[in-house]
Amino acid sequence: MKRLFIILMLITCVLITGCTTTQPTGKGILQFSSTPQGAQIYLDNQYEGTTPSTLSGVSAGAHTIEFRDSGYKSAFNNLTVTSATATYYVSAALIPLTSQTLQPTIVPVETTAQVQETTTGPLPTITIQQSQTIMTIGSLQTFSGTCTGSGSVILVLYGPGTYINGVEIAQVPVSASNSWSYTWNPGTSVLSGSYSIVAYSSQKITSATAAFSIVGGGQVTIIATPPSTYAGRSVTFSGLCTTGATSVSLTLYPPHQNAEFVATLPLNANNGWSYQYQFAVSRPSGTYTMVATDAQNTATSSVVVTLNNGS
Repeated sequence: MKRLFIILMLITCVLITGCTTTQPTGKGILQFSSTPQGAQIYLDNQYEGTTPSTLSGVSAGAHTIEFRDSGYKSAFNNLTVTSATATYYVSAALIPLTSQTLQPTIVPVETTAQVQETTTGPLPTITIQQSQTIMTIGSLQTFSGTCTGSGSVILVLYGPGTYINGVEIAQVPVSASNSWSYTWNPGTSVLSGSYSIVAYSSQKITSATAAFSIVGGGQVTIIATPPSTYAGRSVTFSGLCTTGATSVSLTLYPPHQNAEFVATLPLNANNGWSYQYQFAVSRPSGTYTMVATDAQNTATSSVVVTLNNGS
């Protein structure tokens, strides 16, 4: 009977030991990076510095990571630390707040935390550039750059409309010279506005970002107040520009004379513009046409002003 009791005690100890060894143990190492750099890092709502940085001694278990930066949406990631022999790489590509994103919203990080043993080689490096900082609807955009440590580059596009939450538009192979290039042809279905293109390594460990804008697909309007005046007096020209451009230009067409450039006008926060033009006293009477064109020449509009004799 005594022998049976001892055997049962040994079995109980073994079972207890087996249960305890299944729990996460050790403290992990977290390596943070972001695009752009300098984002604030919050681990379980506690500030841990800015990117890029490395944090050691992270306790085993589940953690929530938040990246914050002024002018960008916050990005979140969930991570479980299970081993003290691994480095956990956490990367985020922050999305700029645009006119289409009036309030900051929480978006998931496009990458998940990549776990690599501390004995692995250096992280991949990526650069990216765009062929046009301002492109018009219907034109092409070429993205290119360099990449080391990865056989391909994943391109994710953020912007208004379809691209608000990010769309993977291509996976581009990297050449033997560590370069890559991709030509994007969106057609005429895209919306005007601000865009960001993010290039990830094939395992989404590192990334790089470029920003550009698309204009077109809207209209320019112009009115004249008053529509009839006399030499020496002023007329106020005003209107709207909804093409996504940041400015409009004014050109005056006098009767029987060559066109005259008048001014380039920035748009206000509501896409409006206004300009007061004074007709010189030497101007002959007749019909004058003022033409407003957006900066990329995607839309134009005109208005006629009658200049009368006398005062």
